[in-house]
Amino acid sequence: MIKQRKWGVWFTLAMALVLALTACGNNNNESGSVDNPLAGKKIALVMQFNTGTFSAQYIDGVKSQVKKFGGEVTVFASENDLSKMASNLDAAVNQKFDGILIDHGNADALSAGVAKAKEAGIPVVAFDAALGIDGVTDLSQNDQKMAEQTLEQLAADAGGKGNIVKVWVAGFAPMERRQESYAAFQAKYPDIKEITSFGDASNPQLDSQTKMEAILKQYPEKGSITAVWAAWDEFAKGAANAIKQAGRDEIKVYGIDMSDEDLAMIQDPTSPWVASAAVDPTTIGTVHVRYLYQALHGDTPEPAVQIDSVYVSRDALPTDKQVTTAELSQYVEGWGESDQGNTDYLKELEAAVAAK
Repeated sequence: MIKQRKWGVWFTLAMALVLALTACGNNNNESGSVDNPLAGKKIALVMQFNTGTFSAQYIDGVKSQVKKFGGEVTVFASENDLSKMASNLDAAVNQKFDGILIDHGNADALSAGVAKAKEAGIPVVAFDAALGIDGVTDLSQNDQKMAEQTLEQLAADAGGKGNIVKVWVAGFAPMERRQESYAAFQAKYPDIKEITSFGDASNPQLDSQTKMEAILKQYPEKGSITAVWAAWDEFAKGAANAIKQAGRDEIKVYGIDMSDEDLAMIQDPTSPWVASAAVDPTTIGTVHVRYLYQALHGDTPEPAVQIDSVYVSRDALPTDKQVTTAELSQYVEGWGESDQGNTDYLKELEAAVAAK
C-alpha cells in the first residue's frame, strides 16, 4: 500500500511537471520570437534627405513592412549632405545592421560604403540612387514615364503651344531620368517654349515659391505663362502657392510624385496644380523592403527594378469630399497596393509574425 501511495504521488508530480512545461512552451510560442531566420532583423535606412510628406509616407511604408517581417528600422537622415550620407552609410556598416536600405544619393558618394557593406556580408538595396554596383538592386520609379505622362497632358491642355516654366534640379538620378523625357518633349513640341528654369533641393518648397513669385512679376500679363512643369512634388507645391497667391488662375501646374498633402492641393478647385504622375510612396517603401529581404534570404534579386506610375488628375477625383492616398485606388486605376517583390516565403514570414 505504501509503495502504491508513493507511486501515486510521483505520478501526480510528474503529470503536474509535464503540464507546467507545456504551458511554458505555449506561452513562449505566443509571446516569443518567430522561429524564422528572417525574423528579428535590424535594418538601417540611409537617406539623403527626408523632406516633405512624400518622404514621410515612404518612411512609413518601410517601417510598416519591416515590422510585418518582425524586424526594426533605424533611420539615418543626412539633410541633403552627401558627405554626411556617406558617413551614415559607414556607421550602418560599423554598427553591423543586418541589411541596409539606401534612399537617393549617388555612386560617387556611396560606392566605398557599399563596398564595405558587401565585404561585411550586409545586403544593400537602393532606391532612386542608380548606383550601378554589382550585387546591389537599384529600385526606381519609372521616371521617364512619369515625366511623359505629365508633359503630354500639358501639351494637350495647352493646344501644343505656349510658354512654360520648368522647375528641376540636376544631380539626382530621378531628376536626370525625368530630364530625358523633357528633352524629347521639347523636340516634339517646338511651339511650347521654356521661358525659364530653376530649382534648388535644399529648401525646395519655399525656394520654389520665392522664385516663382519673382517670375510672375517678370511676366505680369495674363497669358504670358501657360503652365509650370515641376519635376518634384515639393517644387510643385511651392510654385502652386505662388501662382494662387498672385491670382494667376490661368496658369496650370503639372507635377510628379504624390502624397496626401499633394492630393489635397490637386483636389482644391482654386489651386493651379491640376495633375501629377506618381507611385504611392508607401508602396515604394514596402517594395524596397521586400527586395532587401529577398537578399537577406540569400536570393539574388534582379539588378534593376522599376515601379510603374499612374497619372492622377483633378478630373478623376470626387468634388464632394477630400480623399487620401489610401483611398485613391477607388478613383485611379493602378494606384495603391502592389505585390511586386513579394515571394511565398515572405508571405509566410508575414503571416507567422502576424500570428505571434
